[in-house]
Amino acid sequence: MTSAPAQQAAPRRAGASGLHGRHVLITGATRGIGWAIAQACAAQGARLSLTGRDAALLSERRATLAADHAISCAAFAADLADPANASAMVADAVAAHGAVDVLVNNAGAGSSQPFARMTAEHWDDAVAINLSSVFHVTRAAIAGMLERRAGRIVNIASTAGLTGYPYIAAYAAAKHGVVGLTRALAAEFVASGIAVNAVCPGYVETEMTRATIDNIVARTGRSAEQARAELTRHNPQGRLIQPDEVADTVLWLAGTASPSITGQCIVVAGGEIMP
Repeated sequence: MTSAPAQQAAPRRAGASGLHGRHVLITGATRGIGWAIAQACAAQGARLSLTGRDAALLSERRATLAADHAISCAAFAADLADPANASAMVADAVAAHGAVDVLVNNAGAGSSQPFARMTAEHWDDAVAINLSSVFHVTRAAIAGMLERRAGRIVNIASTAGLTGYPYIAAYAAAKHGVVGLTRALAAEFVASGIAVNAVCPGYVETEMTRATIDNIVARTGRSAEQARAELTRHNPQGRLIQPDEVADTVLWLAGTASPSITGQCIVVAGGEIMP
């Protein structure tokens, strides 16, 4: 049986998303998927609040977006696994740009560990950043959406939130939690004008995936090319997903073209999973 030939990602298509002038809050906004989402929203004229833990890089990203797109952009360094920090960050964002119109919960981190050697600290850290942070930020941001009876929440989950993979039990459990939280909130707030959806990418060409490749190399002795092939074999298209592909999906869910879409988990993985 031969493998499918690698395919190139489709070029991005510019178009009105309905985000112009709307306040979009993006967590984990400095790198990878979060940075691609920030750039896409800035190109649509959104007012942006960016969060992350690297204050220096946040400041650099804020300045780049403000200069390149002539938009209002604020940045707030915070550890979102801490509920007090998450609440304070949302309060600062609201003070800067008003109530949040669109919340993109992207902050997360992945690391692998055989389950038999997994520590409680590894488990707690994975759940805190990948799941609890979504709860903390959403709880703080949703009040303004309920007042106006309007809002969009897009949670960045993973294919690991829909199926299991070896060596990432804590990450997979946390992302399954994000999917469950997404569906529960969609059901609870559908009559309040708030749409809640998740995007579930496969392996994406990001620093986190490059770290995964390095980990495979260190653990198995394979070459980087062999490690990359191990990841891309999960994708029937034979490639890694590009961050812009995830960003375009977020734009669609956050904008005016998807008014009746809520409670959905959109898989961006080249046919790897078909739920």
